[in-house]
Amino acid sequence: MNEKPRPEKAPAMSPSDIPVEVVLDRATGPRRAEVHELMELFCEVSGEEPVVWAGHIVGFGEHPYEHPSGRTGISPVLAFAPAGSHHTIYLAEDFAERWPELLSDLGKHRASKVCLYLTRLSNVDRNVLRELLVRTRDETLAS
Repeated sequence: MNEKPRPEKAPAMSPSDIPVEVVLDRATGPRRAEVHELMELFCEVSGEEPVVWAGHIVGFGEHPYEHPSGRTGISPVLAFAPAGSHHTIYLAEDFAERWPELLSDLGKHRASKVCLYLTRLSNVDRNVLRELLVRTRDETLAS
């Protein structure tokens, strides 16, 4: 039986041609204005232009990775995802345990293994947020 070759499927986490404004428009109300502030901060810290990844993440720069399992890919150096109820900031793995002094000074937030969730930028110290981004950038580029 002759099988047709399957077209290669792009990895879920890959850059796309989706316009950044389409993703930014997912933020509503007061958070809509805040995404422009995040864009400026991420552009400044990364030195890169924004690109949409995985259809909903605004990423800055590219970095190859390899998991201990041998799986490889690329990911943005810095990234965030705007939404109607919060901003998701993607940081270095286990950032909350590794940089507790920054999180204690950040302001109102929630954290998971790699995500920092901010309801409003007005509730956080922008200098601390910048330092979290700088540490993530530096660590990512050093690996």
